Amino acid sequence: MKRLAIAVTLGMLVVGLDARAEDVELTRKQRAEAAEVNTQLAMEYMREGDLATAQAKLEKALDQNPDTANTQMAAGFLYDRLGENKKAAAAFERAMKLSRGDPVVLNNYAAFLCRKGDKKLGESYFLQAAKNPLYRTPEVAYANAGRCARADGRPKEAEKYFRDALNYKADQLDALFEMADLYHEMGNELQARAFLERYSSAAPTSAASLWLAYRIERALGDYAQAKKNADRIRRDFPTSTEMGLLLDAERTSQ
Repeated sequence: MKRLAIAVTLGMLVVGLDARAEDVELTRKQRAEAAEVNTQLAMEYMREGDLATAQAKLEKALDQNPDTANTQMAAGFLYDRLGENKKAAAAFERAMKLSRGDPVVLNNYAAFLCRKGDKKLGESYFLQAAKNPLYRTPEVAYANAGRCARADGRPKEAEKYFRDALNYKADQLDALFEMADLYHEMGNELQARAFLERYSSAAPTSAASLWLAYRIERALGDYAQAKKNADRIRRDFPTSTEMGLLLDAERTSQ
């Protein structure tokens, strides 16, 4: 309700600005202010899953003032959600140029590249963001770089970035989980267990963490503990993807 109230208030402001535009041409400052309001509304509608209204608001914002990093970054998010990858990439690139290396913009563009574009370029942008002294959460960028390198088939580089993240913040959850999963993949189950225990002490239990714990314990030969993890998946996450993976694994082992 609170987010909806904010959206309604912002919408009233936009209506007021539109009404004034019918009488006189908005000044450059007024157009910039209106664009910012429409950008905020577009982001709010995206969060609510109303992509059609988000697109309408964002197109209006782009018409009013396309030369702000915030609006172009919002366009990148929206086009990404709509599956328009070329438009998303162009919007992120423009946002990056307009922001002059803002680490938040770098991080967001890098995330897009690592999912749908050039992983090595995305990784380099994550590292630029992480090394920027103005960036408040370098550990997040390092963890993202690690995922990007891992997805690109470079586990050793991924491990380094995850350790860089943990050097900044010892309980960075993404890095802890990724390290546990990476060590399990490499067959180093004791290290995998240690990292997963650190993760589990700071994060709520999830189907993903239980599924990883199940596989680690089976690899270590602790079938009783593995069964406990499997039972929790059945009880607490019966409709999860991990439940399907567990069933497949049990059928294979029979």
